[in-house]
Amino acid sequence: MNNIFLFGCGKTTRAISNRFNVSKIYDDNNLDDNLCYNSKEFPTLLNSNDILIPTPAIPPHHQIIQKFQNNIISEYDLYYLNNIFPYSIWISGTNGKTTTTEMITFLLQDRGAESGGNIGTPLGELNHKSPIWVLETSSFTLHYTKYAKPNLYILLPITPDHENWHGTFQEYEKSKLKPLQLLKEGEVAIVPDKYGGVETNGYLITYKNEIDLANRLGIDISQINYSGGFLLDAVLALATSKILFDEVDYKKINNFKPSPHRQEEIFDSQGRVWINDSKATNPASTISCLQGIDNNKNIFLILGGEDKGADWNYLFEYFSEKKIKIFAIGKSVNKALTLAKKFNIQISKSETLYQAIKEISKEHNKNSVAILSPASASFDQFKSYQERGDKFKKLITTNL
Repeated sequence: MNNIFLFGCGKTTRAISNRFNVSKIYDDNNLDDNLCYNSKEFPTLLNSNDILIPTPAIPPHHQIIQKFQNNIISEYDLYYLNNIFPYSIWISGTNGKTTTTEMITFLLQDRGAESGGNIGTPLGELNHKSPIWVLETSSFTLHYTKYAKPNLYILLPITPDHENWHGTFQEYEKSKLKPLQLLKEGEVAIVPDKYGGVETNGYLITYKNEIDLANRLGIDISQINYSGGFLLDAVLALATSKILFDEVDYKKINNFKPSPHRQEEIFDSQGRVWINDSKATNPASTISCLQGIDNNKNIFLILGGEDKGADWNYLFEYFSEKKIKIFAIGKSVNKALTLAKKFNIQISKSETLYQAIKEISKEHNKNSVAILSPASASFDQFKSYQERGDKFKKLITTNL
């Protein structure tokens, strides 16, 4: 292994730079930073032993990625090849990755587990002497990974997402299934039923839903104080603890406090319910949020942003079964308007989060529910889904 080249000046590559003494990171943007250099200065040739590590957000169709495909490995690969990789549990899928990662880490924290990856902490900032890494693992990272593998793989259901990055749903799905091909005998993966036939040397535990998985592993679902998407996350976390240590601690899992921005209830000064589900960046996540809402309630839904090329037809077909009015914001407003007309759903062209909240407040009462579950990324109007969710909460708690 010769030189390490880093592309994309983000958390991942900065941590690698610190750990491996790499002095330059290349980026398409001109950054006021002594470490980051414009990608126009990227070498025109790389030796066969040189490696290129992109930050996961860089898509595979980028010209530098295309040119040096044979040199590319992932962040995971780098640490794995350098024997800086303890026992690892990887969590992937479309929705619920972060909560499942947090729940597993919470259950195993007394055993020295710590979490990283897509959850916000790059591998370079984790304790390399920790006995267990719990890694939220994105399809982007998996796409670039060639060598690293988990010891235990937890796969939540896969639904369409990131098609503008991967090109097709099939490529997105292929990335999510890649770890199964790398498992060794004795290693375990928990996967949805539809992937039970995937070839692997590992041992597959399949599930149809949270009830099915709980029954297969002898977990008493009646003792878990969660519902909706959180219930599957909790069962997967308890399944992990049971597989590794033959422990099922219902009291501990019920003491877990979910992070903000996922189905987070907020009450305004008038006692009306608002739900901050800003982390819902794809249609399946929005559906998951709405499934927990009483069908008799009027729903006022804030929808839209950077939709990542997702097909929203099945989302609006689902809306047509609800008492719902859409308040469309962001880059995908026209897409929402077209589909609302197709499925005969009430919609308001709100454009901004502030305007949507203002319009909803005129109709909202104690018997209805207002929800920010945008089925879209936030980058057209906000820096992150966290900033979007924080703005939503602030507007409700200070203005209403």
